[in-house]
Amino acid sequence: MRNWLTALLYTGMILTANLATAEGIADLRDGDMKKLVVHSEPKSFSTAEFEGPEGKTSLAAYQGKVVLVNFWALWCAPCREEMPTLETLAQDYSDRGLAVVTVATGPNAPPAIDKFFEDIGVSTLPKYRDPRAALGRAAGVLGLPVSVILDREGQEIARLTGTADWSSDSARAIFDALLASGDS
Repeated sequence: MRNWLTALLYTGMILTANLATAEGIADLRDGDMKKLVVHSEPKSFSTAEFEGPEGKTSLAAYQGKVVLVNFWALWCAPCREEMPTLETLAQDYSDRGLAVVTVATGPNAPPAIDKFFEDIGVSTLPKYRDPRAALGRAAGVLGLPVSVILDREGQEIARLTGTADWSSDSARAIFDALLASGDS
């Protein structure tokens, strides 16, 4: 009985912390970040596999981190504009527990991805591929770019459709709050 009550108490604390974080980050949205839809409750997110340089992987590899998943494609002009801001965010926050995961969805050949990254001056973001769009479809990605924020348990807490400046003061404030909360 005591274990059950302890589990119930911690579950309540986690849910309360997640809701407080969602409300808190909603108040931090400004500029491009106003397009960020913050969910009132975390939503489950796909565990579909995608391809990386070392073979198949999934977002489970990032469990315990706050994750920004960005779905993009070679043909997507707004993606070209947005990608350098994702790299800046990743470089500035990776040592604080944020993982920026870029996933080229659809038929994007690795040599073309290499050239795309070279052309836009991006060198440190991961070059993941979802050639059959399994992860993208499961995540409800209908257009590009789409960026999804996952909490440390791998649940979706926010989503932005369209391009954004992920290195903006508003984006930084959002990730500062998420990373400081410890439960997001």
